[in-house]
Amino acid sequence: MPTLREVLGQQVALPRADAEWLHRLVGDWQMVADLSFSDLTLWVPAGGSGDDWVLVAHARPTTGPNFYNDDVVGNAPEPGRRDVLDTVLRTMRLLDPPQAEFVHEQYVPVVRAGRAVGVLVRHTDLHNMRQQGGLEVNYLQLAQSLLRMIGQGAFPSEMAPAGVGRGTPRVGDGVLRLGAEGMIEYASPNAISALRRLGHTDQVAGADLSEIVTARLPTGVTLDETMPLVLTGRAPWGTEIETVRSNLTLRAVPLLDHGARYGSMILLRDVSELRRRERELMTKDATIREIHHRVKNNLQTVSALLRLQSRRLDDPGARAALQEAGRRVSTVALVHDTLSHGFDETVLFDEIAVRMARATVEVASQGGARVATEHRGSFGRIRAEDATPLAMILAELVHNAVEHAFDTSTPTTDGAPAGTVVVEAARAASGQTGEPTAAPGGDLLTVTVADDGRGLPEGHQPGTGLGMQIVQSLISDLRGEIHWETQEPHGTVVRFVVRLRGLSTEG
Repeated sequence: MPTLREVLGQQVALPRADAEWLHRLVGDWQMVADLSFSDLTLWVPAGGSGDDWVLVAHARPTTGPNFYNDDVVGNAPEPGRRDVLDTVLRTMRLLDPPQAEFVHEQYVPVVRAGRAVGVLVRHTDLHNMRQQGGLEVNYLQLAQSLLRMIGQGAFPSEMAPAGVGRGTPRVGDGVLRLGAEGMIEYASPNAISALRRLGHTDQVAGADLSEIVTARLPTGVTLDETMPLVLTGRAPWGTEIETVRSNLTLRAVPLLDHGARYGSMILLRDVSELRRRERELMTKDATIREIHHRVKNNLQTVSALLRLQSRRLDDPGARAALQEAGRRVSTVALVHDTLSHGFDETVLFDEIAVRMARATVEVASQGGARVATEHRGSFGRIRAEDATPLAMILAELVHNAVEHAFDTSTPTTDGAPAGTVVVEAARAASGQTGEPTAAPGGDLLTVTVADDGRGLPEGHQPGTGLGMQIVQSLISDLRGEIHWETQEPHGTVVRFVVRLRGLSTEG
């Protein structure tokens, strides 16, 4: 089904301000559908005139049966409906034309700045309509109030957004209808239950909502400046109330008639369990970040100890082995350092790749000619389980390129780099590129490490040293494969393809 933006962009010529008004209406009209137990459709004249019409948006109620079971967005009106749409657009009046049996349709002009920019149609299946009781009667009265406001250009509000983030209340969560002075005239069963959990045990109807709430706020709490306006229904804003017993989110919708407020509707929701889970997740996230931070510190300590120990050794081979081990430990520490700054167990690997390449080059060419590094493409976001071996692979390949491809023993006379190592990454969904001999599942990542150095010696077979053995083992763990080739006119290209674990599921 096409979106509102797509339909407006392709089939309708509207000024930008009118289009934004329709977007705001559609973003807030679910409450009207729920209160009226009806489907809502939004019709807009194509080309900015009433010569033809396009159905640009559709909402179904969550409180009752659906009128339309199929997608209808993008449809043109039947001849009889077109005449009614033209009349409503021209007169800017609500209209209830004669209906077929068991079907009721109400036409409401969508007014902005004194002009009708479209027509909202409410479709009700009377045959399957809910039996009317106190809740249904009050819901329908509130729906009619909102529909009249749409026809007067007073809904949606041009004031501040009414949402309160996660936990914004909906009609099914609880509805209060307040009078002009903020007294509760009607409360739905869910609203009564929410106020009971807040600690109010007296009669709800006829009570003052602001007194109910403020009497149960903890001593010394600082009131949100928007709270009084929301509790009395004077402004279309939202707020959250936190007490010892529960958390409530509230949203106020002032009810207006030609600009005069005669009451308000309050939607409220008990979000105590939602907030408790959010606090648990925040605590877990903080704990995980702290663990990564401590692991990083411990690994850096181990790396430093290995470097100190290497300086005490007279055997050049043993000294070089300890220095290599320290470098590899530092690479793992780099991954944990990045994870300690995030909020989940994934990392944007490009930052790690750039930092790792620079650090590896500095260590490998220390005291001699410098080697430039270049990063191309993007690794994207990668799970921690893949980030550590991938960083190790890259560190080994970059270090191997600097060590064997260039003469870095002495600086160049003009200060220019002795050469360049290029790391390039390309990521594709499984099946979109050549696949290695690996089990299915996960994205395919192709990485190329290329240098413009002296190239592979004739007859040399890569993979015999410890570093390349580590690379082969890690690539096997990542279900991939690696190839070496000579680059023309000179240099070496190492290309490997691995299969990454999915971001939301285990690989």
